[in-house]
Amino acid sequence: MIDATFLEMRKFLAPEFVFGPGSSALAGRYARNLGGNRILVVSDPGVAASGATAQVIESLMGQRLPVVEFQDVSCNPRDSQAMEGAELYTRKGCDMIVAVGGGSALDCAKAIGIVSTNQQDILSFEGADNVPLPGPPLICIPTTAGTAADVSQFAIITDTVRKLKIAIVSKTLVPDVSLLDPVLTLTQPPSLTAYTGLDTLTHAVEAYVSNASSPMTDLMALEAIRCVAQSLPQAMERPDDLEQRAMMLHACLLAGLAFSNAILGAVHAMAHSLGGFLDLPHGQCNAILLDHVIKRNFSSAPERYMAIAKALGADVDGVDQEEGAKRLLAAVRTLKHTVGVTETLSEIGVTAGDIAALASKAVNDPCMATNPCPLGVLDVERLYTEAM
Repeated sequence: MIDATFLEMRKFLAPEFVFGPGSSALAGRYARNLGGNRILVVSDPGVAASGATAQVIESLMGQRLPVVEFQDVSCNPRDSQAMEGAELYTRKGCDMIVAVGGGSALDCAKAIGIVSTNQQDILSFEGADNVPLPGPPLICIPTTAGTAADVSQFAIITDTVRKLKIAIVSKTLVPDVSLLDPVLTLTQPPSLTAYTGLDTLTHAVEAYVSNASSPMTDLMALEAIRCVAQSLPQAMERPDDLEQRAMMLHACLLAGLAFSNAILGAVHAMAHSLGGFLDLPHGQCNAILLDHVIKRNFSSAPERYMAIAKALGADVDGVDQEEGAKRLLAAVRTLKHTVGVTETLSEIGVTAGDIAALASKAVNDPCMATNPCPLGVLDVERLYTEAM
């Protein structure tokens, strides 16, 4: 019997991408082919110190393309940084952007692009489909295996006044090209490997149970979950193992294509509120919240969560839903502990007095719309409390 969802109309957005060791060296060739004449390279000090930024610039200069650098990007890119980058882009006469780094640099580059073409404040694009004009050509080169900003239609920017991460969702944010070079991920420290790996897992889980999922996103999400379960512990144990790093980057790619099209859920809505409030790493916020949201959502999509449990390696054949939920939660929590993520919200600085404000912001995040069940402010408050 054919799944009824095959008869529903769906769209799927994806950029061109090149995957494999050495792909980052193609930056200059792609920039030249896309018509670039002066390139703004967006990065951050940490990525620059690893040597990745210099490698990409060398590729661009090999094509005799002038380069302007912008590295004023924090771990959670701010509205002011997007505006500063756009001002530099315009003042220097740039016509293309190449982003090198983790999600922070890639999201900031996207923001710089749409500000420069629309001549609007970055915060005016908050929400879904609020970007009138696409940015200039954009090449993304990720150095982490987690955010998938290099293939998604999302940009997450911190509103420094409201202390809130806003989500900008638009097909104009899908990059032109993503160059996925697993060699660049070898320099990730252990904590970043863990947080970004669990970010990938969260992307895949939320895309699979999203009320906007499709047969195409389902395939990618489940395979991403399998890859993370297999390779994240090994990448932590053997950080120089290029094969495991490549597998994690592959999982990140699949999860990114899945969530860019199926969107996300309550974990991300709550993580955006939390990360903006305390300026915390996004992957860490997701990792802390994931199992609590799974427990709350399970009864709304039990068959899908049972499939996730299987993909994680849990034995759920023949068990009822109650037992299946227990085994899924055990699998998620075991993976978290295996990679060293054991902290609670209270241990990273959240207090009981913060919860009401966090919940009021989270329920208005665009990602909440595709959670498998509707959650109100009191539901979200309970989830934050459970994660304390």
